[in-house]
Amino acid sequence: MSKSPLLRLSTLALLISAANAGAHEVYTDEDTHLSANLEAVYALFHSQENYATAGTLDEGSSAWQEGYIKYGLSFDQGLTGAGTVYGAFGFLSSASWGDGDAAGISDGTERTTKIEDASLGWRSDTLVPALGEDGVDVSFGRQNVTVGDAFLIGGDALNMGKRVADGELNRGGAYYLAPRKNFDETAVLRLGGKQGWRGDLMWLKSDNPAQAKSELHVGTLEHVADAGTIGLTYIDVTDVDEAFATPLQLDRKDMKTYSLRAQGNAGVENLFLSGEYAWQDKRDADNESGWYLEAGWTFKDTPWSPGASYRYSRFSQGYDTLFFGQVRGYGTWFQGEVAANYAGPFNSNSVIQQIGFKASPLETVNLGLLWYDFNTVDKGMGNTDGKEIDLYAQWCITPNVILMPLLGLYQPDKSAEEGGTQLGNNDRNLYSQLILGVSF
Repeated sequence: MSKSPLLRLSTLALLISAANAGAHEVYTDEDTHLSANLEAVYALFHSQENYATAGTLDEGSSAWQEGYIKYGLSFDQGLTGAGTVYGAFGFLSSASWGDGDAAGISDGTERTTKIEDASLGWRSDTLVPALGEDGVDVSFGRQNVTVGDAFLIGGDALNMGKRVADGELNRGGAYYLAPRKNFDETAVLRLGGKQGWRGDLMWLKSDNPAQAKSELHVGTLEHVADAGTIGLTYIDVTDVDEAFATPLQLDRKDMKTYSLRAQGNAGVENLFLSGEYAWQDKRDADNESGWYLEAGWTFKDTPWSPGASYRYSRFSQGYDTLFFGQVRGYGTWFQGEVAANYAGPFNSNSVIQQIGFKASPLETVNLGLLWYDFNTVDKGMGNTDGKEIDLYAQWCITPNVILMPLLGLYQPDKSAEEGGTQLGNNDRNLYSQLILGVSF
């Protein structure tokens, strides 16, 4: 099978949920709850410039559309004196239209419907008082898994299209929206309540060829307090499918990742602090690292409750992003709408600075601005130096409908001909997207 140049730096499209997950109760009583779930998203995209990331496009612009519908059932059943059984089953239909994305990963003809949710679990309620309420939680099957701030694991959402690797990596459309985030097979044991010491033991297996169908063992240990959470994470990649693996992913086999992370307000109401350091021990390659430090402040007593933040992140030349994802909104961990999805860098071989501002002029409207400065660590591997600014809004039209427009300006230092990725020039790219989401 042919390999796309893109896969040297695996990228993950920004995961957008329609709103807070909605559900319609089909049946409920004191011990039983059965709900129908529906989430639908449609998005419009336009980029004035194309990128050489996948090696499939020429100089020019791209306009395309993406959408998906996720639908299914979830339930929980109380067992008198014996905890609660819970589970979910559902499908996801996705598609892309138009030119395909500006990185040349999709061609606009991708379509598919597949099972997305298929999981079953049990939680202990108050059976083990020493561990707190639901201090034991065991689950299996096809489900989403996130660790900490999703710096290392935030679901299995890498979503390739037909244009790369002769279509062998195609997951059926919606490259940017990346709605398929569940690991195919999981076994998860969570121990501990909402405060104090807690931990997880997990076995995760991906069926995503763009992730080389990796298999992981994961362990976490955390201390949760009102002032913040401190956590340790251990990840052992026990297997990859060599038929799909890129050179970077071949080094993933038997790679062990250790991380130390912390997040909270340190007891100061308006303060936000977050950071993580990850070190990767590779079997047949140099060890790598990725880390960040972030601080923010919210002026809650000021009209519109404005907030400001700064983040510095650094990723070594061969750092493996694993299954990073999005849990806090724009910028985590897709740093720059153009850079993170089309142009690069993709959280590897780079130093990235981010400055963010946000405000809420209305209870249902959030506004935000993100500025990025990208610097390449080893320019012999390509030059993704540049700057980007993204202006966005999030309007909750109703509790079940959200509209999210975004405008971005991306300025690369180099064109593709000069070692960068933007095809034909290094002009400023005006990028736009509009996302409409509905959930019930």
